[in-house]
Amino acid sequence: MPNNDRLLVQLLLLTLFGASLWVMAPFWSALFWGAVLAFASWPLMRLVTRWLHGREALAAGLLTLIWMLLVALPLVWLGFNLADHIRDVTLFIKDVQVDGLPAPPVWLSGVPFVGERLVGFWNTIDEQGAAAMAAIKPYLGQVGNWLLARSAQIGGGILELTLSLVFVFFFYRDGPRLAAFVLSLLERLIGARAGYYQDLVAGTVQRVVNGVIGTAAAQAVLALIGFLIAGVPGALVLGVVTFLLSLVPMGPPLVWIPATAWLAWKGEYGMAVFLGIWGTFIISGVDNVLKPYLISRGGNLPLVIVLLGVFGGLLAFGFIGLFIGPTLLAVAYSLLIDWAGSKAKSPDVPGSP
Repeated sequence: MPNNDRLLVQLLLLTLFGASLWVMAPFWSALFWGAVLAFASWPLMRLVTRWLHGREALAAGLLTLIWMLLVALPLVWLGFNLADHIRDVTLFIKDVQVDGLPAPPVWLSGVPFVGERLVGFWNTIDEQGAAAMAAIKPYLGQVGNWLLARSAQIGGGILELTLSLVFVFFFYRDGPRLAAFVLSLLERLIGARAGYYQDLVAGTVQRVVNGVIGTAAAQAVLALIGFLIAGVPGALVLGVVTFLLSLVPMGPPLVWIPATAWLAWKGEYGMAVFLGIWGTFIISGVDNVLKPYLISRGGNLPLVIVLLGVFGGLLAFGFIGLFIGPTLLAVAYSLLIDWAGSKAKSPDVPGSP
């Protein structure tokens, strides 16, 4: 084939590849989460396939249904509850505009040292409600828009999660063929080291998944212990919700802070202080220690590289960066080590043939 024709074919292939990426762009996040979930639970897929005598499609469908029941349904329920609470807050703001603040709660006057002042402050706000509402009225629309935007984000996140669980079926069913295809591409690009770098990326993602899930499980157990000690009702359900919310940054405080406020509302000030301290330093604090340790455990990456990958990835890419950051730094670090090793084995000595 003449060089001009070969160049034209390459340009056409590059254009086709770019157009394909553009078409798939809205689904990248869902595809990524589906791939991560399938990869993390691949040993379970092999076990179920063995039980079903090698029927991969049936095993993939069964596991996908299980994930739908375990993950999607609880999050849909949580999303509807959050939407209801957002609607309640909106209605409360409208009621305050019309009728003013309700009577101060009985427990407010019982707060040590500052109870009477808080009641007086509450009554002052209520008496001057018209002036106060006039002052903050320009901002109420912004608050309402912000609440609506958060509701839309919750709905979009639930839709994306459901779509990723649909994609996980295809990753289960076609996983070995996809891995062989990726390996063949890497061999064309980097040669004999392709298998090593594929294993490096796979191992890094596996450790990140183990770190995220392991940390979430630890936070859920610690939260359950704190709720049981403090006497919070529904401690087991709150522990499960803590596990689910621990998978996202700053998720656990969405559980233990309302529980602490409920204890204070009931007048259990000692237990409220205990749960606040337990939540701040134990439930939320363990995330900063356990997750980097679990991610670095079993690999040859320095802990500082893992920390930079985890926190830098979160800042750069959001929650997806929790997986992308350590993987990118692991590959870059290994490439630099390989390059430095190859240069050390064949030094450029003046006068050498």
